[in-house]
Amino acid sequence: MADEKGVKAKRPSTFVIVLATIGGLALLNFLFFAGIIVTLLFKSGKANVPLVSSGEKIGILKLEGVITSPDAFLKDLRDFRKDESIKAIIVRIDSPGGAVGASQEIFRALRQADNVKPVVASLVNTAASGAFYAACGTRYIVSDAGTVTGSIGVIMKLPNIGGLLEKLGIKTTVIKSGRLKDLASITRDLTDEEREVLKAVMDDVHDQFIRDVASGRKLSYESVKEIADGRIFSGKQALKLGLIDEIGNFNTAIKKAAEFAKIKGEPVLCYPEKDKITAIKEILEDSGARTMLRFLNIFFQSPLNTQPQSKL
Repeated sequence: MADEKGVKAKRPSTFVIVLATIGGLALLNFLFFAGIIVTLLFKSGKANVPLVSSGEKIGILKLEGVITSPDAFLKDLRDFRKDESIKAIIVRIDSPGGAVGASQEIFRALRQADNVKPVVASLVNTAASGAFYAACGTRYIVSDAGTVTGSIGVIMKLPNIGGLLEKLGIKTTVIKSGRLKDLASITRDLTDEEREVLKAVMDDVHDQFIRDVASGRKLSYESVKEIADGRIFSGKQALKLGLIDEIGNFNTAIKKAAEFAKIKGEPVLCYPEKDKITAIKEILEDSGARTMLRFLNIFFQSPLNTQPQSKL
């Protein structure tokens, strides 16, 4: 029988159990990360090496998200173009577009690569504006029927925070050596002259877009210009307009690339090698997300549905 004057042992509270569990998970994850980082840092060469096989190879490149800087994509494309074991290249595109210059660089690089070996585009969820521009640099475009594509147009948005600054009592002073040197200033409205200058630039870039699409898709300038008002199309609509070549999925693109390259049998799919920093970053991001989900499962004491949900 316990002594009445003694302090009775208490069961650990739920909060303490949760903290202990989190601490244990954090320690395990730290050790896991440390092991991976040490292995990658002391391993020579790249952290992710394409599959080695005696079969003929097709290089797979991904163009995803908003297109800003094309440097990483262009480097991987150059590597595949120079690699004699790579017989064809597939560009898997899921992007709403992006910067004009970057899209143009990718477009021209794909055309150059296609002069060396077949390049096929595979459009996934979205391949619009600059992303479609880039796709036109390939010799053949495969798209899902529901892919959002097209959007042949150019846009520039200029905010005007002059009214806000005035309310805050903030004034700006501009000293310039040229009449149009502060063109597109965000502290005032555009003048008529400035609007005309910017519109002329947009029209010229738009014309370049139209001409490159017409050239890449082997369409007339007039037929492309007629639909180049920024509107989007489904993959099915784009096929009727000649903007793509075939309705299909990734496997369709693989078969077509293999056909162009005259590959016999099942080709080996090769992805770009990742440098050590990129590999470590992806591992940390993925593991960190899974750790947070495990914590939430424990804290709320109920399983979470972590499966991706389809959205239309």
